[in-house]
Amino acid sequence: MKNIILLLCASIFSIPAFSQADGSLKLIKTISGEYIDFEVDNLGNIFLLDRDNQLKKISPEGDSVAVYNDVRRYGKVYSIDAANPLKILLYYKDFTTIVVLDRLLNMRSTIDLRKQNIFQAKTICQSFDNAVWVYDEGEAKLKRIADDGTLIDQTGDLRLQLDEAPSPSVIEDNDRLVYLYDSTKGLLVFDYFGTLKNKIAFLGWQDFQLVGKYIVGRKGDLLERYQLSTLLLEERRLPEILQAVVKVRIAVDHLYCLKKGRLYIYSL
Repeated sequence: MKNIILLLCASIFSIPAFSQADGSLKLIKTISGEYIDFEVDNLGNIFLLDRDNQLKKISPEGDSVAVYNDVRRYGKVYSIDAANPLKILLYYKDFTTIVVLDRLLNMRSTIDLRKQNIFQAKTICQSFDNAVWVYDEGEAKLKRIADDGTLIDQTGDLRLQLDEAPSPSVIEDNDRLVYLYDSTKGLLVFDYFGTLKNKIAFLGWQDFQLVGKYIVGRKGDLLERYQLSTLLLEERRLPEILQAVVKVRIAVDHLYCLKKGRLYIYSL
């Protein structure tokens, strides 16, 4: 599946018209509502979060699959992780709590990070072994947490390798590496033991995303793609499509843009 996504992403940025006009992207669907966040899994399922904190799962064909309505227990959903289509993570930052859902959005378990003395964690993500990566800002450590809330492993203090501790807004696990993105400090790449492998000064990016061997992000009306193996950075300007966008995602062969409460889906 990763190879398929990689080829699709490569084809996106190889279209000459992509950098010149919006005409290369065809709007195929609009999902109306008052949505404030969304995520897309690698099968094309869409997870939409509305202003009432309700999570809705939509199939690639646009059909409603499931709804998660337990919206008041932990406050506002801070982020959605759909890296594994069979296991959806909702992170409630105010309560430092993760809710684990199955593919039909039934609650499987909750992970209270405070039980591991983690009180400052801006973001989480699913790990290579189906556990959860958490960056503990209080201790400046990457920690791997099991579904039952127990600590599996942790790195040393990352401040020993860095001039200043990061405050990442995104964590991603990909190809035996963990990526921490801090828009004010750039991208930090670690191995599973916490050794710094790379540091790249991508500042001010929004919608940081790993797609195969590429890093994709948005900066204003630009979509930017960086290939780690070649160090090549490419830009594509989409002024009309990206105007007033809240969030962008590339998945399968579509570009998803959330703006003014609606989700716009473009065919690439």
